[in-house]
This record gives sequence, C-alpha cells and structure tokens, in this order.
Amino acid sequence: MTEIRISPVTRLEGHAQVRITLNSENQVERAHFNVMELRGFEKFLIGAAVEEAPRITPRICGICPTSHHLASVKAVDAIFGVQPTETAKKLRELLNHAQYIHSHALHFFMLAAPDFLIGHDAPVADRSVIGIAKKAPALAKKAIEVRKLGQRITEAVGGKPIHPSNAVPGGMSRALDETARGNLLAMAKGGLAIAQEGWDVARTMMDGTDLTLGMVETGFMAMTKDRKYSPYEGTVEIIGKDRSPLGTFTGADYTQHIEEFSEDWSYLKFTRLSNGTFYRVGPLARLNICASMGTPLADAAFKEYRAKFGEMVQAPLAYNMARYVEFLASCEKVVELLQDPGITGTNVREPVTGVKARRGVGIIEAPRGTLIHDYTVNEKGFIERCNLLVATCQNNYAIDRSVEAVARPLVKNGVLSEAAANRIEMVIRAYDPCISCATHAVGRMPVRFGFDRGR
Repeated sequence: MTEIRISPVTRLEGHAQVRITLNSENQVERAHFNVMELRGFEKFLIGAAVEEAPRITPRICGICPTSHHLASVKAVDAIFGVQPTETAKKLRELLNHAQYIHSHALHFFMLAAPDFLIGHDAPVADRSVIGIAKKAPALAKKAIEVRKLGQRITEAVGGKPIHPSNAVPGGMSRALDETARGNLLAMAKGGLAIAQEGWDVARTMMDGTDLTLGMVETGFMAMTKDRKYSPYEGTVEIIGKDRSPLGTFTGADYTQHIEEFSEDWSYLKFTRLSNGTFYRVGPLARLNICASMGTPLADAAFKEYRAKFGEMVQAPLAYNMARYVEFLASCEKVVELLQDPGITGTNVREPVTGVKARRGVGIIEAPRGTLIHDYTVNEKGFIERCNLLVATCQNNYAIDRSVEAVARPLVKNGVLSEAAANRIEMVIRAYDPCISCATHAVGRMPVRFGFDRGR
C-alpha cells in the first residue's frame, strides 16, 4: 500500500501529521491524525507535593498555561478542603477570561483567518499570518493589541505573562491594587472595542465555505452555570447528537461518564462516554449546550451564530465562528470584572491547615474545551496518582474522523494536491488542537520514573 503524509500539519500548537493510506486502486483506504510524542506529565508529577502542582502544570503549555494553573489549583483546593475567598474567585475568573482572550485571538486571527481571508486555495506563501499582515495590516495590528490585553492581565493577576503562579490553595497569593485595576480596565475597554469591530469580519468570514467539510456527528460536553456560558465553574453537561441529555457531573464522578483509551496509530489518548458514544468539547460544544453567553454583545453575536448554523451544530468549521463569540464574551467579562471595586479586596486567601481529602478533582473550561485535573495524594500530601484529561484528547476521535472524511473525496488517483491538503489542515485547525497539552515531547532525554524526592 502507498502512503501520503502531511507532515507537519501547519498553523497549530505543537507537532502532528496526517497519514493517508491508499489501496491498490489508489483510493483512500484509511486516514489518521497522527501524533507520536510521549505524554509524560502524569508520571513525573508523582512524588511532588500537591501544592506544587499549580506551579508545575502550567509548564505543560506556553499557549494555555493559565488553564492548567486554574484546573490544578481547584483540585488542590479540594484536597485541602478549602474554598477561595470571593475576591480570589473573581481574580481567578479574570485570569481565565484573560486566557481566552489571548488564546482565541491567536487562533482566530493568526491561525484560522488566513484560510478564509486570503483564500483556501491561495499559494502557501501567502496563506499565513504574513499574508494577513499584508492584506489587512490594521486588522493584524489590532489582533496583536488585543492579545496583549490577555497577557497583561495574566501578568498583573497571575504573576507572570506566561506560566502564572499566583493561584494558590485557598485563593491567590497577591491582591490586585487599585492602580493596576485602573490601567487594566482602560486596556480592557480598548480590547472590547477591537473585539466588537472584529465581529464584522468574523460574521461573514466563512460565507461561501463548504461547511460540510470534515463533517462528523457526535455528542457534546461542556460546563455551564444555569445554562449560561461559565468557563470557570458550574456543572458539566453531556448531550447526544440528537440533543438528548446523557448525564452531568461536577467532580470525581467524571469517571462514571468518561473512559479513556488508545489506538495504535497515535500516542495521543482518546476518550468516549461510558456508553460508547463519542463526543466533542470546546467552543462548538459550549455554544450547543449554553442557552446564553451572559453579556449583551456576545449574546447578540450568539443569536446571529445560531441563525446562521442552527441550535445544534455538527460542522467542524463552525468552531471558528463559535470561538469568536466566546472571545467577544470574555472581552466583555474582563471589563465587567475590572469595574467591580471588590476585585481589589485584600482578603484573597483562606488559610490551609492540611490534607482533608486524599483525592481532588479540578474542572474548568479551557479555551479548547473541558479540562480535568485529578490528583490522589498520600496522608502527607504527596501525589501518588495523577490523571490529566485535556480537550485535545477528548476531540481526538472527531479530529481523526474528520481527517478521513475530508481525505476520501479529495485524493484523486493517488495524488493529494496542495489545495486539497490545506482543506484537511483547515478542518484540523478548526478544532485548535494543542499537542503540548495532550502530550509531552521527551526527545532524546532518557526519562526514569519512580525516583525518590526525599519524602
């Protein structure tokens, strides 16, 4: 059998390839999304003091470190039996929305937009962020500016623009002062204006695009609070492809609903529901499950989104527009949070007195989807078991099936044209997979597990 490879898949976080196997008639026999990096964080967290996990796990990824930071600290809160103060909770929510602004702006403007604003079939040299800067320099400049807002909030609240560390068991290690609040609020209002202006681009960007590209049908999973968009806290809801309710969970009971498995073509884990149903997470899932975004501009955009795509959307390319609706919501939420005088309160941490539970599970909605950190510790608080369930693993099945769905009609007589290859990549990019979050590249460094850290 002959094999065609797209390696690497471009304009996504991390490294992956597509492998297309042809039969004797030069037709597609099978096609897979292929990731061959070793996942390691779950192993080398074993033996660490659990309170160190929120500081270690952001190193999983430089694009969405805040998501791991917050999911981790929620798990540690549960182990120490403590809830953050109201001010600390507001600061954590602010951090989470800043992560959305940074990540969604990066993906929408710099990774996805070239395919739609430059053209699906444009030469590869033009179909890039450089092409966007040439064709729409004002848009490119504003995209960079609004991303800066996310990073500045992360720096002020989280302690560093990348790999934040200020969320600690029981709350936050540092309060936000009034000067910083004022400066960030001014930036946030500017960022919201940019996001609102960008909606005029987003709302029509995919007009004329074949939305059946890479079509798969699955269930969906997302966390909501009273059916509103709520990426920091709430109840995780699962629905089938016919919108039928398939269950809810809030913590350690996630294992009653989700099972993890592997396939021989990828090191990236897969997930499915315990009844065998496959599902997706992320912006598409959240907008399929939520009834409202909870902010006026995003709600208006959400209404347009539903008018264009429907209430139950299966098309992978619709992830791009759903992502922008969320981006707009987060820009509104950071303004709302920074206008709250209570966010500069000084009571930012509840005291921690020791291990109260041997297991803690933290769940948030990361930009790419539901993120779960699950730690089991010994009586002294050292991690004995760790499971990280990230969005890309949960979308892995759908990405893989979307790849084959696109490849089958596009490979002609054993040939995959550059334009056809880009269509396969477009569908993968729509999911915004984060390979670093889902795997860990060891390279040539030998890794030995089970060592003693001096406990």
